[in-house]
Amino acid sequence: MADPRSASAFPSGPAAGANRAPAPSSGQPGQQTATVLVVEDEPAIATAIAQRLSAEGWRVEVARDGLSGVDAAQRLRPDVIVLDVMLPGIDGLEVTRRIQAEQPVPILMLTARDDETDMLIGLGVGADDYMTKPFSMRELVARLKALLRRVDRAAQAASATPAEPPMAVGDVTIDKAQRRVHRSGEEVHLTPTEFELLVMLASSPRTVLTRERLLAEVWDWADASGTRTVDSHIKALRRKLGADLIRTVHGVGYAFEPPAG
Repeated sequence: MADPRSASAFPSGPAAGANRAPAPSSGQPGQQTATVLVVEDEPAIATAIAQRLSAEGWRVEVARDGLSGVDAAQRLRPDVIVLDVMLPGIDGLEVTRRIQAEQPVPILMLTARDDETDMLIGLGVGADDYMTKPFSMRELVARLKALLRRVDRAAQAASATPAEPPMAVGDVTIDKAQRRVHRSGEEVHLTPTEFELLVMLASSPRTVLTRERLLAEVWDWADASGTRTVDSHIKALRRKLGADLIRTVHGVGYAFEPPAG
């Protein structure tokens, strides 16, 4: 079940956005007409999230348990999913596995525990981002908008002509057009966020990129409080590609170190 502390983080009544008109369109593709699936079993939290996202002009549907969430994802084909980890029936990790096996869709995972292991597991099964309860609605909206922008950028890159040739850095090959990554000839499956992060790092090999810059350019999120998200995604990349590829510069950020070969 959701963390009981989280209730204080989610306003009720007008503060939750119930009495506000939908925000005017920002002109950015995909954001104001997005369909969002919220899978959350705590009624107060689910309602507050739905009201706030509806106030952004998005279509929102709520599922109260894991199996209902999987069914709703298959029926709705949402643009983005907000998914709690602790759910009745099947948990959010299994929900993520089942949804991502059917269709690639960006998932923002909610966890009641500030446990890095849980976060890495979530990223490993296909989540694109995570937030720990309690959280601010403003940040939730910003994170979801960033996910939608990245989906738009990926679609535009895939349709661009002529396609860029694959980027070869040592024994790592990154195909931006097909959004596929190989190391030593073996394909490595990355989430959309992991792919964007790898491209950012590999485009400037041996150059130290700060956490703040990575957060701003990959997540479109400029608040330094989110830099731990960068750290967790770097760890997920290392688990998939090997620890030798990304060097930590303590107190600053990360650098891509091209392997030999």
